[in-house]
Amino acid sequence: MYKSMIKNAYLALGKDYYLARKNKSGISYFYNELLEFPTTLSLLEDVKNKKILDLGCGPGIHAKKLFQKGAQIKGIDISKEFITMARVDAPKIEFKVGDVEKRLPYKNGEFDIVFASLVMGHLDNWDKALNEIKRVLKSRGIFIFSNYNPVTEKFLKKKWFFKSYRELNGYFEEGIKRTNWKAKKEVSSSQIIHYHKTYGTTIRELVKNGFEIIDYKDCKPSEKARKMFPKEYARSLNYPHFCVWKVRKKV
Repeated sequence: MYKSMIKNAYLALGKDYYLARKNKSGISYFYNELLEFPTTLSLLEDVKNKKILDLGCGPGIHAKKLFQKGAQIKGIDISKEFITMARVDAPKIEFKVGDVEKRLPYKNGEFDIVFASLVMGHLDNWDKALNEIKRVLKSRGIFIFSNYNPVTEKFLKKKWFFKSYRELNGYFEEGIKRTNWKAKKEVSSSQIIHYHKTYGTTIRELVKNGFEIIDYKDCKPSEKARKMFPKEYARSLNYPHFCVWKVRKKV
């Protein structure tokens, strides 16, 4: 049920999301292009000639950038609409429709790196996904994924007289978190589902499924955002919306 809700939300908002990032305007451009992805890219390091899978590739924006940096990249996403956009925008890259919670259409040990941008948070149980990721990775292969920061996603907006502030609430209460996303021209909004996991649970899930943690970063906005999005830039310097994990397959 929740997977269908997530697919429907991306279907409803996908075009606006894609155009905001392509046209370098709108809040999606800030959060994805100027906040989350620069940190992810820094952990990917030199990608030239590396065989990479972009898991949950969306409209292929990240895959195209990595291809231009010399990566041998493939992309997969559950959304047919996003894959259609990706194939039009980057025809030299192989894109497929697929589900990370089912068997991926790739060979054992095919990739040096798998990366997933804000995908894992949509999954309740990580066991199936992590086992598939581990299967398609080479020995000692790298998995890099971004997610909502487990602490800041549990901050609630509150008011005291004329002052607004945020307070941490329910950090240890794991499970579904609902957020309403709204397209630029739409009156109604779409509900997106993701799952809150504490740092402890995240680490245990990774270790249990055969990965070792080799790096981690909280997402800090790029300097480019200072002029383009001054309010969001200032706030994000002290409020890490996202974090990025770099882990390695043990064998």
